[in-house]
Amino acid sequence: MNENDGVLEGLKVIDCATYVAGPAAATILSDFGADVVKIERPPDGDLWRTFSSVPGYPSSDFTYTWLLTSRNKRSIVLDLTKNAGRDALLRLVAGADVFVTNFQPSLLAKFRLTWEDLRPVNQRLIYALLTGYGERGEDADSPAYDGLAYWARSGLMTSVTGADGTPSGARPAMGDHPTAATLFGAIMLGLYRRERTGLGSKVSTSLMAAGAWANSVDFQAKLSSARFPVRKAGESPLNPLIAAYLSSDQHAMIIALLDPEREFSRLCAALDEPDLATSPLFATQEARKENSPELHAILQSQFETKPLGHWREKFRTYDIKWSPLPTLDEAVRDPQMRDCGAIVNVDYPGHGVIETVSSPVFIADSEKRKPQVPPEYGEHTRAILQEAGFSAGEIERLIQSGAAVARDRK
Repeated sequence: MNENDGVLEGLKVIDCATYVAGPAAATILSDFGADVVKIERPPDGDLWRTFSSVPGYPSSDFTYTWLLTSRNKRSIVLDLTKNAGRDALLRLVAGADVFVTNFQPSLLAKFRLTWEDLRPVNQRLIYALLTGYGERGEDADSPAYDGLAYWARSGLMTSVTGADGTPSGARPAMGDHPTAATLFGAIMLGLYRRERTGLGSKVSTSLMAAGAWANSVDFQAKLSSARFPVRKAGESPLNPLIAAYLSSDQHAMIIALLDPEREFSRLCAALDEPDLATSPLFATQEARKENSPELHAILQSQFETKPLGHWREKFRTYDIKWSPLPTLDEAVRDPQMRDCGAIVNVDYPGHGVIETVSSPVFIADSEKRKPQVPPEYGEHTRAILQEAGFSAGEIERLIQSGAAVARDRK
């Protein structure tokens, strides 16, 4: 295998999913060279195509959501309510390696697309099912979005709001665990590559790249010059040592002293206030907890005397864990985003060279596929059916019957 080939070159993937989570998994596979066939329904295809026009979300003339999750893919439109449409899908499945779906259990049963239905068609098939609430229980068939099943039902939404409902701080390991799942996927990618080449690989991700991927819809909207609604600022924190502050040039930053017994004195030294560390008000964890408002006020009064660049150097010198808290405008311009591979270029007809958010998985000695524009609705229907062994006459009959839809790129 050429080292510049995608790790998954030759892998055939059926993306029979809607909106984001299932299709995004297929997007990652496409980044590493897999041939991803996107199954869309008539008459309008996946509703994620036009999500950027939904009221209340960042508005743009550019379909940034579709670019983000459907790059590199090919589109075929099949009406799965028709026997001919389902039969065409089964012929695609017979030659596929992976089938990705996030249909509700009732829909999978209705279309006869469960694991039990497809396994006899292809014994080597990897059937990848993503559900909102699992496969058992009274909510198993409930429709779900990440804002409901992931963000609200998990308790994350209420755990990161202040008493008055305004945004507050992150909860423990909110980013660690999703990033760990990403690293697990990267490890499996390396194992798959070893099966094909006999060679080990270095695989990686980063909290920053995974964070960009988690926030990638807003990132893509910002990169596409979308117009955002205004958000309210957060309230004061309960723990001044894991909290956000403003510098003199009005840049927000957050410090995270998880080991204050060792780190608090270093912070005081960085502030040129070493006596704070030995003050009875703040010398112990219990004292700092009891006098939290006073400590917060002192820290804020210090931080707001110097610009962010000053604190950046001080924190580096005294080994203080911290991060700037950029606006979305600042985050998408952050050079580190490009350096860590989170944001990459794509040539987009009619728009020139634009940027998009890459998947947060990397493997040494193997470049990701250069992002390709997402498909038009039904753009590849004829080609995909032909590759699956359909004759020209069979393809035309499918299209004439409405079981398949084919359109050319505009």
